[in-house]
Amino acid sequence: MGVVSTTAGARPIVVIGDVGMDVVAVPSGPIRYGTDTPAQVSMRRAGAGANTAAWLGAAGADVTLIARVGDDSAGRTARAELERAGVRCVWAVDRDLPTGLVVVLVDASGERTMLPSRGANAALRSTDVTGALDVVAAFPGGMPHLHLSGYVLLDPGSRAAGLAAIGEAQRRGWSTSVDPQAAALVSEVGAAVFLEWVRGVDLLLPNANEADALGGVPTILANVHAVAVTDGAAGARWFGAGGEVWEVAAEPVAAPDTTGAGDAFDAGLLAAWVAGADPAAALAAGVCAGTAVITGRARGDQIAE
Repeated sequence: MGVVSTTAGARPIVVIGDVGMDVVAVPSGPIRYGTDTPAQVSMRRAGAGANTAAWLGAAGADVTLIARVGDDSAGRTARAELERAGVRCVWAVDRDLPTGLVVVLVDASGERTMLPSRGANAALRSTDVTGALDVVAAFPGGMPHLHLSGYVLLDPGSRAAGLAAIGEAQRRGWSTSVDPQAAALVSEVGAAVFLEWVRGVDLLLPNANEADALGGVPTILANVHAVAVTDGAAGARWFGAGGEVWEVAAEPVAAPDTTGAGDAFDAGLLAAWVAGADPAAALAAGVCAGTAVITGRARGDQIAE
């Protein structure tokens, strides 16, 4: 089963988040610190914002990515790849900071340890965002949906831009969603602080660890309208403000590398939801997209029907 496009009648989606490159290392065994450990090493376009936008574009959504990159080959390569995937790139180019880079260590279970250098992503400015939203608002296609990567809020350098994005989208009457992205970083700033940042958002998209870091679903729902929680092999659940719960199981699969699965889930769910799917159908589309990435059946620039 591939990732099904459900974009007929869909509204445009605006994604705000990181763009960069991943250096992915899969060691042949336990890391031997202080000496060599043979590994398979690869490079690929990365960043939560870029990943989600790419999967949205490949699924046929009308998607715009707002970001900040360096004036370098990594930024130009990322733009070219994303545009081939159908993503409209409205980017600021930083003349001083490089495009972001993340070293990803993948263990035998598929769990990832990430060593990020956010580079130009950390310098995203409120003016980068508000100016880009004015551009997007002029495009045809109905009322847009705004999706924000939590990394934008969690980094002090880009936080003001993230808050400006949420506030401006709400002022314009757009629907909104946020993926918290990193449980450890959420814990550092504190659940109450993060939930205040996202107050009034239509949909929060945490994984189970992030939901726990935010105080659990009831606490989250006191601040946002709905929450969809992913839980790896256990699938995903959608909780509505009125106590409604929808649940979709995941297909049992081996997971040698889960990199990008959460971003793909966001894309699958949002593509379906903005096209009018109910929560159960949107969850199913998200789980299908995440599973396709884990099993290697789809990439961000090549999502199969």
